[in-house]
Amino acid sequence: MADRLSAREVVALLADPGTFSELSYPSRESAPDGPLGWPGYGAAHARAAERTGERESVICGTACVGGTRAVLVVFEFGFLGGSLGERTGDRLEAAYAHARVHRLPVVPLVATGGSRMQEGMLALTQLQRVACESALTRRAGLAQVAVVRDPTTGGGWATLGAGADIVLALPGAQVGFAGSRVRPADADPAAYTAEAQVAAGAADALVRPEELRETLGRWLRLLTRPSTAPVPPPPALGRADLPATGRDAVRRARAPGRPRAAAYLDAFLTSRVSISGDRCGGTDPDGMLCGFGEHEGRTVAYAAQTGAATRPAGYRTAARLIRLADRLGIPVLTLVDTPGAANDAEAERQGAGAAIADLFTAVAEARTPLTTLVIGEGGSGGALALAAPGNTWATPDSYFSVIAPELAAAILKRPAEEVEGTADRLRVRPRDLVELGVVRGVAGAAVRTEEQPVD
Repeated sequence: MADRLSAREVVALLADPGTFSELSYPSRESAPDGPLGWPGYGAAHARAAERTGERESVICGTACVGGTRAVLVVFEFGFLGGSLGERTGDRLEAAYAHARVHRLPVVPLVATGGSRMQEGMLALTQLQRVACESALTRRAGLAQVAVVRDPTTGGGWATLGAGADIVLALPGAQVGFAGSRVRPADADPAAYTAEAQVAAGAADALVRPEELRETLGRWLRLLTRPSTAPVPPPPALGRADLPATGRDAVRRARAPGRPRAAAYLDAFLTSRVSISGDRCGGTDPDGMLCGFGEHEGRTVAYAAQTGAATRPAGYRTAARLIRLADRLGIPVLTLVDTPGAANDAEAERQGAGAAIADLFTAVAEARTPLTTLVIGEGGSGGALALAAPGNTWATPDSYFSVIAPELAAAILKRPAEEVEGTADRLRVRPRDLVELGVVRGVAGAAVRTEEQPVD
């Protein structure tokens, strides 16, 4: 695809052999030179058809990809630059409608320069049709996984590409709203690449062409297995004994050798794929891990703090993950482990408060079951935003607090020697949290609420 494969070559690369079935398309009568009577448009259309063997800039059909059936929407860039016109819109509308009737995910494989100039505003309004079909498909609880090829620009990027639930990008592809002929002359071309879109959080991952069928098949399999049962809390990976004091709980949660989120995810999930980015220009790879994985044959969505201060982009990415999982009916596991939200000036400029508020809202609104395990530090609202109300558990190596004991002592104007006593008074230990009803129980320890009252 890096060499601009034709639409048929793309289908052959991705579809399981013998499974592609092209859809029937609506027929639309048009004037010889299109709706605007653009001189030479009819001849250009005919030449494009002769050169590519296609009658329009997109072909649509159903196929299995890695064993999962989906609707493929494949652009033919050789046909008038993969541009969108009225007939393109007809095909796209039919493809999305077919997906909803047959409950299939949609995979746009985009390679387009944007709207077709020779059809003027009638071409541009096809973006509204696409957006409407995408919204209806989203409302139906069906996944949309886009693959952006070279090039993906203009309205094709701003609807079929960037508007998908998951965006995979081919390395080296030109991807951006502004195409090469319309952007400022002094613009940095590196900003209009697949790599730049991944770095900015607008796309989830780069995938090489030879890995695309396997990767796309894994995504489709994971996103098409809804479940109503909550995820069980993962077993604790660290020490099994409970901390004796509040200060001991804090020390253990901050210990460098304690198991972190990646270790928990690797132990609990047999495989996983990651989403990246908040779709607002930010990523937080050092503070939040989000994606989908498999546990005992079921798909599990996960949002996991890594032990660092969580940045606004991390909260927004987690909210995006939870809303997607909720729409697809996939249960969610969250792992809490942060000293708190990032509180530097840049975090404030990036909207820390709004990002945390949005995550609280996403958790509160979720209909899919959420399960939370506190695996380390639970620092204030920056940790609580990720916790499932009524279904949060803790490990023996964790604590949860309204604020870090040191900061609590400072706020209360206590001397440094009173920090340890402050930790005890805050009742941050796992056992304290169970007694207070903040968590349901301690993973790997004989401490539970209701089922086994604490003495």
